[in-house]
Amino acid sequence: MNWALTLASFGIGIVVGLTGMGGGALMTPMLVLFFNVPPLAAVSSDLVSGAVMKPLGSWVHLRRGTVNLRLVGWLCVGSIPAGFAGVLIARAFGNGSQVQHVVQLALACALLVAAIGLIVRALLRLLEHARVRDGVAPPLPAGQPRVLVRPLPTVLVGAVGGVVVGMTSVGSGSLMIIALMALYPGLRANELVGTDLVQSVPLVASAALGHLLFGSVTMAVTLPLIIGGLPGTYVGAHLSSRLPSGLVRRALAFVLLASALKTFEVDNLITVIALGAAALVAPIIWMLVRRHYGFPALVPRIRHADPVDAHAQVLH
Repeated sequence: MNWALTLASFGIGIVVGLTGMGGGALMTPMLVLFFNVPPLAAVSSDLVSGAVMKPLGSWVHLRRGTVNLRLVGWLCVGSIPAGFAGVLIARAFGNGSQVQHVVQLALACALLVAAIGLIVRALLRLLEHARVRDGVAPPLPAGQPRVLVRPLPTVLVGAVGGVVVGMTSVGSGSLMIIALMALYPGLRANELVGTDLVQSVPLVASAALGHLLFGSVTMAVTLPLIIGGLPGTYVGAHLSSRLPSGLVRRALAFVLLASALKTFEVDNLITVIALGAAALVAPIIWMLVRRHYGFPALVPRIRHADPVDAHAQVLH
């Protein structure tokens, strides 16, 4: 048993439980960069472990009623066959070093898009609450929002996300939740997370089946992921109500960027410079953006009587 891998999986499981994101986006590059697992084997093992871990978070959201089951159904129409097809697409590029290179390149692109998506998501939520505060937009729904389901775009989102997940294991949380947010802006954050998490269960299961049949699943890697990831996800779900998720999202975006750069095989010095610049400049830019839209640069403590300030704390 690789206890270092188990401990690392536990930490990533906590991030997944806190934000609903980061499973494939963190787990797969961790396996490739720190444990020297070949990219295809990393994707395969991560998807199989995810198929075991995902139902835990889904069960919590189903109990809380934060799942739009109609959206789940249409997403699955596209994502389930596409997830399986993503495995076949990856294998169609060839065997050995060729397919490993293709998977690694696809993984790096997906990581970079996921990092950008997190930033876009935070900005969209800030704009949404600025419009509500200024009376330009109606108040956000207080209960379960009623959304007009758009079948064709939803199926397309599921299909594109499914292919990416099948090829890279990235996207069942980070990428698809961004697409859902753009397609259904009326959904609240917890409903976006819950809906995406539930639809990811059959999607990841489909992709995992493909990798079990055609991929490179390694039980010596998969088993520690499951043993560490399950309790980590459980702990993260319970901590999510106590810690500011915005802080976790910033850390996640930083790690996604670092993982993308290294998966692209960027030189270590350039990677350090880029990450250092991001760590120094990004908080300043975000404070200026908040000031531009009339929010304080530094977020005050949550005042339960003010829902806008409460959500601003989450965005921060």
